[in-house]
Amino acid sequence: MKHVTPALLLFPILAHAQAPDTTRLGEVVVAASRVEESILQSPVTVEKLNARALRLTPAPSFFDAIEHLKGVQVITPSLSFKVINARGFTNTTNVRFAQLVDGIDNQAPHIGGPIGNVLGPSDLDISAVEIVPGTAAALYGLNAINGLANFTTKNPFRSEGLSVQQKTGVNHLSDPSSGAKLFSETSVRYAKALTPKLAFKVNGTYLRGYDWIANDQTELNPNGNATTNLFGAENPGQDPVSRYGNESSNRSSLTLGGKSYSVARTGYDEKDVVDYRLQTIKYDAALHYKLGRHAELAYTYRGAILDNVYQRSNRFRLEDYRLQQHALQLSGPVVQVRAYLTSENTGKSYNLRSAAENLDRSFTPDKQWNDNYTAAWNAATQAGQTVAQAHAAARAAADAGRLQPGTPEFRQRLQELADINNWDEGAALRVEAEMLHAEAQLNLGEALRRSGRNGLPAWADVLLGADHRTYFIQPDGNYFINPEKGEDPYSTLTYGKTGGFVQAGARLLQERIRLTATLRADKNDYFSTRFNPRFTAVYSPTRQHNFRLSYQSGYRFPSLFEGFSNVNSGQVKRIGGLRVMSEGVFENSYLRNSIDAFNTAVTRDRNTNGLTLAQAIANNQDALVKTPYTYLKPEHIRSVEVGYKAALLPGGRLLADVDFYYNTYRDFIAQVEAYVPIGTSGQPLNTGTDLSTIATALNTRSGQARYRLWTNSQSQVYNYGGSLGLRYDVANGYLAGASATVARLDRTESGDGLEDGFSTPRWAYNLSLGNEKVYKNVGFGLNYRWQARYYSQTFLVTGYVPAYSTLDAQLSYAVPMPNLRFKLGASNLLNSYYASYLGGPSIGGLYYLQLTYGL
Repeated sequence: MKHVTPALLLFPILAHAQAPDTTRLGEVVVAASRVEESILQSPVTVEKLNARALRLTPAPSFFDAIEHLKGVQVITPSLSFKVINARGFTNTTNVRFAQLVDGIDNQAPHIGGPIGNVLGPSDLDISAVEIVPGTAAALYGLNAINGLANFTTKNPFRSEGLSVQQKTGVNHLSDPSSGAKLFSETSVRYAKALTPKLAFKVNGTYLRGYDWIANDQTELNPNGNATTNLFGAENPGQDPVSRYGNESSNRSSLTLGGKSYSVARTGYDEKDVVDYRLQTIKYDAALHYKLGRHAELAYTYRGAILDNVYQRSNRFRLEDYRLQQHALQLSGPVVQVRAYLTSENTGKSYNLRSAAENLDRSFTPDKQWNDNYTAAWNAATQAGQTVAQAHAAARAAADAGRLQPGTPEFRQRLQELADINNWDEGAALRVEAEMLHAEAQLNLGEALRRSGRNGLPAWADVLLGADHRTYFIQPDGNYFINPEKGEDPYSTLTYGKTGGFVQAGARLLQERIRLTATLRADKNDYFSTRFNPRFTAVYSPTRQHNFRLSYQSGYRFPSLFEGFSNVNSGQVKRIGGLRVMSEGVFENSYLRNSIDAFNTAVTRDRNTNGLTLAQAIANNQDALVKTPYTYLKPEHIRSVEVGYKAALLPGGRLLADVDFYYNTYRDFIAQVEAYVPIGTSGQPLNTGTDLSTIATALNTRSGQARYRLWTNSQSQVYNYGGSLGLRYDVANGYLAGASATVARLDRTESGDGLEDGFSTPRWAYNLSLGNEKVYKNVGFGLNYRWQARYYSQTFLVTGYVPAYSTLDAQLSYAVPMPNLRFKLGASNLLNSYYASYLGGPSIGGLYYLQLTYGL
């Protein structure tokens, strides 16, 4: 979309502006230091959405509103599945950013990250949102090295009664891939204090709609047959982004008329193999008991059933996907204890790429299809057709009898494949996993002060914490196995870690200076103990002016998928990078990018230079590069941040916040594709084998055992950036502001065969305007967001994501009695379709009417 700033936003207002002056100056946060503190004096950057901001936002939900916060990036794999990130290295399964609800991690265990907000609170139960951009690993562990979000829900003692919310809307207007579709979300909340000490609440949400469609036909293999001058529609190796079953592992080198051609299976568009109808049912219930004036014990149960689209390296249809969580927590000013169990069942989910591949193979195996193609091509050329015409005729002949989208036979076969748990033959995703977590925190300084004993002075604080987490995976034989030698491969796989931290703080010079030092230790299975320090300083010459400085480090341990995956995916085996999973593969493999370059050079020598196959192989075998990578180690980050936050003008009507950070990554976890050569005996060839034998093997598909491996970058990776935010209480209830964010990636080396995955725009800014009572009980809110184009590199697709901008708007009307609020809103009001990342769906406008009772 062309970058245009609407004239109506000449005086932008930030929708997450704060409450009145005295509230703004005294507002508190807890995520930055795990204790309650002033937002102005937070030692690291914190962004917050409070209740008033949530009422003003034109976004369809509080979760969507997060995208408009300073320094935050959100990508959209699905209408009901958004991924939050900060400060770079964004991907569709963001294991570097933690998402908590009342301090409880709501990730799907095997994924290693949350599925949007499906296990989180509804709009009716959300109280506030805190985002910490930047590493929080020293305090939280949880692999939170890019940031952390904490959603605080409403307490049933303080928020009683019945609340109901109905959203009805429409999307896919002017969508060439779909007609207009209805959207509906119904939420109910009820809370009651049964006695002064006992209260409960229940929540339920039912969402239905039609998902955003991925239909990007950009060609990924435009030069696959450049040596034979076949381009565009004449290229028999075509690979459009949103068509599956024609990727590199689905292409063959066919010798036709004395030349070598790269020929792909035909494949199917994503819209042919997925049901885009989405549905989310989520529910929770909580029982709260007051143990005293300040301490409270709560049990919470959460559950969700969902149908939508999810993306890792491939895209998936999540169907009848189920998540459950049981949580028990004790909260108080001295002691906090949490224990929770999260379970996951992928239900009837399936891999879209594998479905497309095996639909093609269902009517003709690859070898037979290639033979049919070759015979038809030869017949066509003998009949006098041109090379390009012969390829078209050959494909039509080889595809004769192919299953056609929309037919009963196609739907039946797709359903059968979606239930076969082997991606070389079917497409099913069948995972059952659990995560058990327990943690405790003691505010030692507060405890000593409350006890009345001589202990820490009033200006000092000490915080202690410890936690343990264990993942339990039930191996399915395809996605996961138990790799331990001597173990039944189908016995339960466990992966755990134990950690703890100590934090000491001091408030000096009448609290003008606040210093904290934190040390965290974590011991993960398969790895030695790692230590994370954090040091922060805040200087507040006055209450209104606050300068901050922090240094911290953090470790990210491999997720379950990165460490233990065991997937046959499109004739490429994706395996975890732990030694227990990939021993022998790293030692004997060659980088896929060097193999591609080698085979391209061989084809060129044959097609343009007239060399024989043996001569071409010998001429180019030195292009093959042995894999230099090895088994996974934890990823490590060092981060320095400086910032300034101030409440300016009389009464603090202008709030300014600026930050700058510099990060250094070591052992950055990424993926590499590498192939092991296979000899004529069918056994792997080790690196001691003669290079000519290895090269001959790697020149053919049958001579390659293909692997995608998780490993560590050998380069030092740096990124840096900053952000500036302004919030201005103008007058008469108008709230104004703007924010801008810059993020940069720098590396000491490039082209090392790994996926960079920075996938972050260099520049982004947000502008907003809002007033709850612009005229009597009528209010409005506007948000405008723009981000620059950026380079995205993943295993699905690599290239530039175009710049885009969106305008969100809402008009509200409040009826005090009987406490009704109407909101007419639009996300992407101008309906300018965009993709937030390559390979993802096209996102258009969502227009809705919301009725809320009881808020």
